[in-house]
Amino acid sequence: MMAGSNPLGHGRIAKADSAAIAEAVERLRAGDIVAIPTETVYGLAADASNAEAVANIYRTKGRPDFNPLIVHVPDHAAAEQLAQFDERAAMLAFHFWPGPLTLVLPLQPGAPVAKAVTAGLPTIALRCPAHPVMQAVLKQSGLFLAAPSANRSGGISPTRAEHVARSFGDAMPLVLDAGSCSAGLESTIVAVRENGWQLLRPGPVTLAEISELLGEPPLPVTEAKIEAPGQLVSHYAPSKPVRLNAALPAPGEWHIGFGDTTGDDNLSPEGDLAEAAARLFDALHTADASDRVSIAIAPIPDEGIGVAINDRLRRAAA
Repeated sequence: MMAGSNPLGHGRIAKADSAAIAEAVERLRAGDIVAIPTETVYGLAADASNAEAVANIYRTKGRPDFNPLIVHVPDHAAAEQLAQFDERAAMLAFHFWPGPLTLVLPLQPGAPVAKAVTAGLPTIALRCPAHPVMQAVLKQSGLFLAAPSANRSGGISPTRAEHVARSFGDAMPLVLDAGSCSAGLESTIVAVRENGWQLLRPGPVTLAEISELLGEPPLPVTEAKIEAPGQLVSHYAPSKPVRLNAALPAPGEWHIGFGDTTGDDNLSPEGDLAEAAARLFDALHTADASDRVSIAIAPIPDEGIGVAINDRLRRAAA
């Protein structure tokens, strides 16, 4: 094991310095999977053009093959090799990239991605991440990287390297450790349609911000088909039952508070929703590792990024 490895033995963790990034690039080019930090959560990355590498993502996560993957690109020019951008999509990319927004767009004919990346759909989900480590890996490798959250499918998303290692154990060959993820929630996902746009998953970029930029509200999402990550009813779930909108804990519950509701842990004593979002998954990991039999979570205001927090909590409790 290399310097910086996790002393707990839960898989391999390496500080995300230049040597570790170079090793990650070498492994990705060889068809391996690597866990890489982003500003949202840690991602389990593989070469999006390599069918066997992409299949390894699905196998390692235990992810259903009808659930497409987000492809990470270094910039807008790279994204245009994979998807067709209209004026609205280009506007969203210009305004919010690099950053926590994923765009679902028509797939470019002949785009160099494995069919499993899109789950056979005519669309592709793309994101240009802001995190310097993921950007360094993208630029040094020259690859498009498919990268869902680096955890077992359906479980709590990882915002620290140790979360990744505990989820996968020795199945993870390399985890680049750059500390906690700043946003702490998966990206907002927007599908750009011929007749408007749809919000497929709320996230750090809010509905209000997107509506203001595009000058129109979203179209309703009426179809039940899975077109992007995070649309499954049960997702982001701890191993224990979760009770929402709990001002007080019941016996045997680990209580996650918010604002004046203190609890065993508190997402933000100041009632700051951005801080709560950044701490949410870490708090769920802590609660899940506690000796309590279940988890209770204080009410979270359903506004701004609170909409995304409540989306994750509802799916965690389903």
